[in-house]
Amino acid sequence: MHTTPDLKDNISFEDFKTEVLNDYQIAVRSRECSLLGRREVLTGKAKFGIFGDGKEVPQLAMAKSFLKGDWRSGYYRDQTFMMAIGELTMNQFFAGLYANTNLELEPMSAGRQMGGHFVTHSLNEDGSWKDLTKQYNSSADISPTAGQMPRLLGLAQASKIFRQVEGINTNNFSVKGNEVAWGTIGNASTSEGLFFETINAAGVLQVPMIISVWDDEYGISVHAKHHTTKENISEVLKGFQRENNHKGYEILRVKGWDYANLVATYQEAAAIAREEHVPVLIHVLELTQPQGHSTSGSHERYKDSDRLAWEAKHDCNVKMREWIIESGIATNESLIEIERAIKREVREAKKNAWNTFLKPIIKEQTEVVGLLRQLAAVSENGVFIEKIKDTVAAIDEPTRKDILSQARKALVYTLRENSAEKEQLRNWIDKIIENTQPHFSSHLYSETNKSNILVKEIKPSYDEEAPIVDGRIILRDNFDEIFNKYPEALIFGEDTGNIGDVNQGLEGLQEKYGELRVADTGIREATIIGQGIGMALRGLRPIAEIQYLDYILYGLQIISDDLATTHYRTKGKQKAPLIIRTRGHRLEGIWHSGSQLGGILNLVRGVNVLVPRNMTKAAGFYNALLKGDDPAIVVECLNGYRLKEKLPNNLGALKTPIGVVETLKEGDDITLVSYGSTLRIVEQVAKDLIAVGIDAEVIDVQSLLPFDIKHDIAKSIQKTNRVMIIDEDVPGGASAYILNEILNVQNAYQYLDSQPKTLTAKSHRPAYGNDGDYFSKPSYEDIFEAVYSVMHEANPATFPKLR
Repeated sequence: MHTTPDLKDNISFEDFKTEVLNDYQIAVRSRECSLLGRREVLTGKAKFGIFGDGKEVPQLAMAKSFLKGDWRSGYYRDQTFMMAIGELTMNQFFAGLYANTNLELEPMSAGRQMGGHFVTHSLNEDGSWKDLTKQYNSSADISPTAGQMPRLLGLAQASKIFRQVEGINTNNFSVKGNEVAWGTIGNASTSEGLFFETINAAGVLQVPMIISVWDDEYGISVHAKHHTTKENISEVLKGFQRENNHKGYEILRVKGWDYANLVATYQEAAAIAREEHVPVLIHVLELTQPQGHSTSGSHERYKDSDRLAWEAKHDCNVKMREWIIESGIATNESLIEIERAIKREVREAKKNAWNTFLKPIIKEQTEVVGLLRQLAAVSENGVFIEKIKDTVAAIDEPTRKDILSQARKALVYTLRENSAEKEQLRNWIDKIIENTQPHFSSHLYSETNKSNILVKEIKPSYDEEAPIVDGRIILRDNFDEIFNKYPEALIFGEDTGNIGDVNQGLEGLQEKYGELRVADTGIREATIIGQGIGMALRGLRPIAEIQYLDYILYGLQIISDDLATTHYRTKGKQKAPLIIRTRGHRLEGIWHSGSQLGGILNLVRGVNVLVPRNMTKAAGFYNALLKGDDPAIVVECLNGYRLKEKLPNNLGALKTPIGVVETLKEGDDITLVSYGSTLRIVEQVAKDLIAVGIDAEVIDVQSLLPFDIKHDIAKSIQKTNRVMIIDEDVPGGASAYILNEILNVQNAYQYLDSQPKTLTAKSHRPAYGNDGDYFSKPSYEDIFEAVYSVMHEANPATFPKLR
């Protein structure tokens, strides 16, 4: 049970003894889970193991200062901490190791992540928020080293927003911004750029963040001397220490085996962060890793005998045990009795978890053995099916893969046979796949009534004499409506605040809504994304601005590994509906080309990717996204801010549907599919093609992820029998993705009378200047000639060769 006593004051010695012994039992229990977990991997019952042995005692101390409402963004060795706050049982530990897909038994990810990756549930079954102030909160872990750091920044910043911004309904999310965000990281991972970027950003923002560095002097087999200047991260970060005239960090050091001083250090850190909103770094030194980095290797290969002897002596559990005896809290004999009882507990938990995992699979094994026996009795190839049946029956500890793959092989032997027994096996296979596949594939996007694709379209409406304005005015006034309507909405990025973004789409809004809601940031895209993820996890509605699409590459790892997988890897138990605002399309120059969409699309499944052709459409997307639960990237057209548009009279209310294409021009001869700024060129070409007898249909994709959920493009091709995709991305990029959707998802191949075509940019990034753009990306003439060529091939008499 999690308690938070002050071990120095206001506690009797008997209570003190009870508390210490309770902590020691948690440490021993965690250690035994690690030791037995490794054996389970080595025996083949689990695929891989990475455990928290050697880090138990400092995690106990951290847990004592971790309060309900607080958040963790951590490292994959924090099992003791999760046990100490009551959010991880032994059974759950082993269920995670075995990848049990039952969320009730394996609440960390339902088998979607390896063990050591922890989470608490923020959402009810219907996707609504739980009261996060009444529970301990852990954001879902990811494996990439230091990947937890950017999110940690946002979790901490949310407390600052809740404390300082008026008008937000904080019910379920915060109590006066008193919550602390606790981060953990291994010493070697502090070498990552994400660590340094986050440390700097938190120092600038002054947010309640406590980062613990578990320092065991190694990163897998590599010693600290190869990782860190001076072999000491707190020495390197001394310049961040706060002083009388300069804000910064409080930096604390403590030995990882010193239980009493660890408790005192964490209490001090918590008070500073919680009350003053000052970030704290705790460098936890002299830790060990008794089993090495993971089950994939042995630390005896790279640690010499002196180091191994030192680790055995300074193991935090060993040192805590010695201190307990020396302090008269317990005797050696009583501790031996406790330790033996815990060993039995852990073995029993392991056994229960394994049997529970295996039971439904054995039931399926029994079923399929019976079906194979029946099929063998009536099949011409019964002897071969009988062999498969015996193979399946002989598996002592089967997986579903073992069973299903053999059953499907048996079906092949009956290709030219018809029998009730064959039909029974076929139906069984279909049922198992139908029931099992969602365990591994569900919840990539919201599956509640808050799904983005369920937000209804509201078209823009106009006054009779609607003014014609620059596109940026539509965005600016729509954002004004958003910030007025949603107190929990905020936007931040490079040049976003004071000057109202580089294209003036936020002009004057910082002055109106304050520096916390319309904020400037440093040049640090990864942690801009991290700010958004963390704040979205805590119920705010952040809009993270990345100045140009090209710069999104700096934050793409965080978008891909963290944001895109949050809902999936928690099986719908956490959500981060972050909106990422950026701009691109038809830019000139290698580094401002806006041509990475194909790569982005393949890396961010789980995030909507929206490509509005003008600012009215963009405004509608922002309004729709704020009604939904899924994260999204909105790519505005950089060359559209000064283009003239009619000013709608329903800004803040109009909504562009997500996953729906729009037909801009109807035609009968060929379907032209495009998006963004290139679409404007396509529209002009389509008008001019009429003069040579070609009536093209023009479709605006609008939404790349999700793509054309109504299959309107296939309906168009059914009419025109031809299709061309025009895209400014490189060959094989977004155009290949679109073509795959049209041919393999919408099955439009059946309607084609001509080869489906893609017209893309060249393989390189665009060169600088007008000529560079002309010879790099599809031009008006390129599009015209390409469309004409398709029609020439179909009907050379009517359309003689052009060039």
